Amino acid sequence: MFSIRTDLAVEAREIYKQQNNVEMPGVEVQEYEEDNIRVTRVKVVNETGEKAMGKPKGDYITIDMPEFAHYDADTKDNISKVLAKELSALIKLDDSMTAMVVGLGNEKVTPDALGPKVVSQLMITRHLKQLVPNEIDEGIRSVCAVAPGVLGTTGIESSEIVRSVVDKVKPNLVICIDALASRKLNRVNSTIQIGSTGISPGSGVGNRRMELSEKTLNVPVIAIGIPTVVDAATMANDTIDLVVDALISQSETGSKFYNMLKELNRNEKQKLIQEVLDPYVGNLMVTPKEVDMVVESVTKIVANGINIALQPALELEDINKYLN
Repeated sequence: MFSIRTDLAVEAREIYKQQNNVEMPGVEVQEYEEDNIRVTRVKVVNETGEKAMGKPKGDYITIDMPEFAHYDADTKDNISKVLAKELSALIKLDDSMTAMVVGLGNEKVTPDALGPKVVSQLMITRHLKQLVPNEIDEGIRSVCAVAPGVLGTTGIESSEIVRSVVDKVKPNLVICIDALASRKLNRVNSTIQIGSTGISPGSGVGNRRMELSEKTLNVPVIAIGIPTVVDAATMANDTIDLVVDALISQSETGSKFYNMLKELNRNEKQKLIQEVLDPYVGNLMVTPKEVDMVVESVTKIVANGINIALQPALELEDINKYLN
């Protein structure tokens, strides 16, 4: 079976529907739009859905950012509020509980730096709740965070570090942030995915490590990811599809050339792409040239969304005053 590289549940559903001409079984989908921000909720409800989706049972929420979102402060705040709304529905905490945020990735590699950058802009309160509890309002939740780095620079698996910290801190919820990979360039840096089933560190750069989930950490894990890269082989596949479609439209119906193009096997096409690309580029991931500016923008969006969701007693203005 032809396999297209994507970490997004909404894209896995689109690919299945395109290849099979039917809706994916075992999956429930809801869509709505708010302030020109489109939200798609995909819920994998049974084992049939797990097999078709290639993801465990749970909720996968996709938020599509409007065009030019990275240049408009009001739009960024609106996206943060929609993110907070969807995230809040998954958070099961009272004011006495602690949330731990994990920023996965390599802060020295821009497309992989989302996690550590988000952690640096969070409202961290656990130490204050412990050291000066009388100075902190009762409605303020205890929040801590860690950016464990990557195996190549620490020599330690991110999951090992996170598991050790979780065992020591004993949070009631873990929120993980990481870079993802998309199958479409127009989703890169413009889509946020929230998942209730955890995450595999390194997904966005094609280097999956041990997963972080309730199964491995013994605490609920919510994952937030943004696709910052697209696989080169996927881009090549889409380009070939466009070329083939153009040739089909220009060919005489029923001709040998027309029939050959119509009968082009997906597995043969994938094999051809791999044979051509592997000797030259290997496992190449591609990101837009303005990635530095865009990552700074999505960092602020995600950080604000998490801050609002974890501190429902505060307005965004109050949170920003605390951070400043």
